[in-house]
Amino acid sequence: MVALTPEMTEAFSALKVFPLATASKDGVPNVAPMGSVFLIDPQTIWIGDNFMHKSLKNVLENPKAALYLYGAGAKGCYQIKADVTVKTSGPEHARMTEMIHEKKPGLPAKSLLILRITSVFECMPGTDAGKQLL
Repeated sequence: MVALTPEMTEAFSALKVFPLATASKDGVPNVAPMGSVFLIDPQTIWIGDNFMHKSLKNVLENPKAALYLYGAGAKGCYQIKADVTVKTSGPEHARMTEMIHEKKPGLPAKSLLILRITSVFECMPGTDAGKQLL
């Protein structure tokens, strides 16, 4: 597993919406904005499934994803690649539900996507664009 650096963690904390890229088992891509995203530790990101359809179907078929960190307030631009596990019950799912309801009561919090970070790439334009950082 790979651990985000303090600079990457700072960029993560500056954002509210994160584009999540997934692909079906046949390689059909999907990108969707995610709002219930939590950095649990430098190696683990949780995403709460409130309204997923294609993204959830994709990670159940193909448990890989990429999350994009870029936007106002974020210093830097990073693409995080991860292995994904989906949980629909248990203590982690219960904790995720609490976290979502603290932010916005009433959201369904159907599934928990646990992303274990496998690599991080540079996204800023320039000579290092696409370079693997971790």
